[in-house]
Amino acid sequence: MSVTTLDIDDSVLERVLRLSGLRTKKDAVNLALREYAERHERIAALEHFAEVGESWDYAAWRAEHDGEKAGPT
Repeated sequence: MSVTTLDIDDSVLERVLRLSGLRTKKDAVNLALREYAERHERIAALEHFAEVGESWDYAAWRAEHDGEKAGPT
């Protein structure tokens, strides 16, 4: 962990503290950083799965899936 001096918008900080129920500026900043990182990780995952989904062949998957459900013949 590092010690850093920041100029923080007090009105935004007060909103974060009120909405989150947190008590300290440090906790509010850490929450904001954590949520920012998690949001961008979720966006990257969604973009990845959207890309994978573009080449997905539902009809072929359905036929294979139905064949597996029927079991060996």
